[in-house]
Amino acid sequence: MGLFDKVMNGGLMNVIRCDEPSYLIWKWRPEGDEAKRENAIRMGSSLRVKDGEVAVFVYKQANGVLEDFIEGPYDGIIETKNFPVLANIVGVGYQGDTPFQAEVYFINTAGLIQVPFGVPYFDLFDPRFQDFSVPTAVRGSVTFKITDYKAFVKLHRLVEFSLEDFQEQVRDKVVQNVKGIVANIPTETGLPAVQIERNLPMVNTVAQANLKAALEPIFGIDIVTTDISSIELDKTSAGYQELKKVTQDVTTATVQAQTAASVKNIADMQRINAENLQETLRIQREEGQYATHLQTQSANMAAFQVGAQTEVGVAGAQALGQMGAAGGASMNGAGGMNLPGMMTGMALGGVIGQNLAGTMNGMMNPVQNMATNAQGMVPPPVPTVAYHVAVNGQAAGPFDMATLGQMAANGTLTKDSLVWKQGMPEWTAASNVADIASVFATPEMPPIPENN
Repeated sequence: MGLFDKVMNGGLMNVIRCDEPSYLIWKWRPEGDEAKRENAIRMGSSLRVKDGEVAVFVYKQANGVLEDFIEGPYDGIIETKNFPVLANIVGVGYQGDTPFQAEVYFINTAGLIQVPFGVPYFDLFDPRFQDFSVPTAVRGSVTFKITDYKAFVKLHRLVEFSLEDFQEQVRDKVVQNVKGIVANIPTETGLPAVQIERNLPMVNTVAQANLKAALEPIFGIDIVTTDISSIELDKTSAGYQELKKVTQDVTTATVQAQTAASVKNIADMQRINAENLQETLRIQREEGQYATHLQTQSANMAAFQVGAQTEVGVAGAQALGQMGAAGGASMNGAGGMNLPGMMTGMALGGVIGQNLAGTMNGMMNPVQNMATNAQGMVPPPVPTVAYHVAVNGQAAGPFDMATLGQMAANGTLTKDSLVWKQGMPEWTAASNVADIASVFATPEMPPIPENN
């Protein structure tokens, strides 16, 4: 009786587990005569799957290959209720401990597989200088793991799986893609070819994204990291020497142009600032001169008023003096000199001059007030009483009381002279106006004391 018969009649039970310390795909084989027993797994055998593992039962049927997947952690007995596919394979005529044919593979979903690679020398071109090529080599590694194990099983045959062969397939694809990535980076990023070895982080970032998109759909793996450790340019080659030279020339010219532009900008800013300062000083100077002029005008306003009053008074005296002389000649009927008329004209001229000067002073007051108001408010002038006087049939004045007193003193104004002011219904003799009557009062001379 063979070993298979012993199994059929209640012989050995199988313990299915993986004790390999490092693996990606591992095929389970029972102890003993493998040729007779590896496909005859007894119902009721023990199955142990660790965390991070998947046990794959592969059944070869006439209509194809079927799989059952048991994810770890799992520790139990093989029964049809635990294996949906197995329940359909085992016939109803067999007992519960009937052996069944299947191959068992363990897939490591937790372990990382690192594949080193090296890209032999190839020509690297700078897009700005296509005439010069630099021999370039790349070294590094990729690390991957199996995440979607069902997709992995569909893409690869588990039977006679060789990790070395699988790694070699991955390596070939990595080399092909990395070569294209490094060759295209100068064109895609504008990075000078002679500077590519100093930009490994950027190259790794581009390579990681590229390899994930290119390898994961093909191999059913998850690219965890891409590490391009070195990009080696053949610095002894003629292409490198020529490219280095022209690149340095371009860099030098760029730096010189930037420096010249910076110097020009500085010079322009200095010129603009100088012009602005000069214009500011000119405006300040003109404003200062104008302010000084206003201050001078304000300080000399009083002298200007006195001069104006003098000129107006003289002109008025001359004009009215001539009028008085003419009037006297008319009264005498001859061309002789009329001293009383001249005196009267001069007196009236002086009085009119004073009044005109007072009017001028009133006209000047707003200008003076503009300067005075800068220091503080001033009170308005005290109102005065003024009368018009009839002289030779003409109205003269108005004259304030001080002027009327002077006129009474020199005889120009008498008690019979007609006077008028605002509010009076008609002209009235000066002696009948209470305000003016006082100017005619002659103080009584006191007696001369007697000598003892």
